[in-house]
Amino acid sequence: QGYDLGIYFASHLQKVFHKKVTDDEIAFLAIHLYTALANQHQEGENKKVLVISSMRQSENILLKQTLLNWFSDITSELTFKTPEQIEGIRRSGIINTGVLDLVEHEIHAGMSTLEIDKLVYEYTKDHGGIPATLGYDGFPKSCCTSINEVVCHGIPNEFDILEEGDIINVDCTTILDGYYADASRMFTIGKTTPQKEKLVRVAKECLEIGMEAAKPFGFVGDIGHAIEKHAKKNGFSVVRDLCGHGVGIEFHEEPDVEHFGKKGTGMLLVPGMVFTIEPMINMGTWEVFIDEEDGWTVVTEDEQPSAQWEHTFVMTDN
Repeated sequence: QGYDLGIYFASHLQKVFHKKVTDDEIAFLAIHLYTALANQHQEGENKKVLVISSMRQSENILLKQTLLNWFSDITSELTFKTPEQIEGIRRSGIINTGVLDLVEHEIHAGMSTLEIDKLVYEYTKDHGGIPATLGYDGFPKSCCTSINEVVCHGIPNEFDILEEGDIINVDCTTILDGYYADASRMFTIGKTTPQKEKLVRVAKECLEIGMEAAKPFGFVGDIGHAIEKHAKKNGFSVVRDLCGHGVGIEFHEEPDVEHFGKKGTGMLLVPGMVFTIEPMINMGTWEVFIDEEDGWTVVTEDEQPSAQWEHTFVMTDN
């Protein structure tokens, strides 16, 4: 697997650099990527692949320093998942999807967010999983429930009662056999305003457009560029203080997946990576604040509505 990925990576170098790369340079990078991956898999755990450290120890001086520095910037914290790990994450995702399907079936006006949390907890436990948010850095519940102007990390409670016209994001992360899967959906309670309907729709489109922009041997910045362009075209803004992330072995891993940015920047996207895309789209300003009372709830600065959709993705070679 390491050898195949090494050759696959090397074959894309000329496209990535937009300049001539010699056969010797391609072979050099392929060999060192293979070595790093082989060491990683022999250790039997998912560690950061420090490709560049082995390069600097080499006596081979084919690579120019500019090439070396660029390669270091985009690959120094890459994490790859084995096929077995990817399958474990996928099994966790099946439960996580089932949780959100249940919420979609049960959610209604007059329901408290605490009732939503109870559904999430019981379904997850009944299917052998663990709600990842419960107890995470002191978070007290099994999911996040974020209504209207709440961007994310809203804490379920008995006093937040859903009303006609509300929009709400329910964000769930499931642990199964040590593997994490993370996703969220928006739900509209009854009939809402045309402005909120558009916000929810465009937020989902942003997720889909970000997914399409994520190509093997592209860059994280390609995702953010595509998302921000679509949000702005529709008159909305993209939250800049929060982002997607690597996931699978831990709750939050490299890379950070920002939902704004420039094409051709950020970490390289390589087959075997697992990460979330989860754009938070605001009706007004992109700026947010954290509720000082609970230290978790993120709210839009102008208290206009926000919407978010999230999936966990695995990068493949196509």
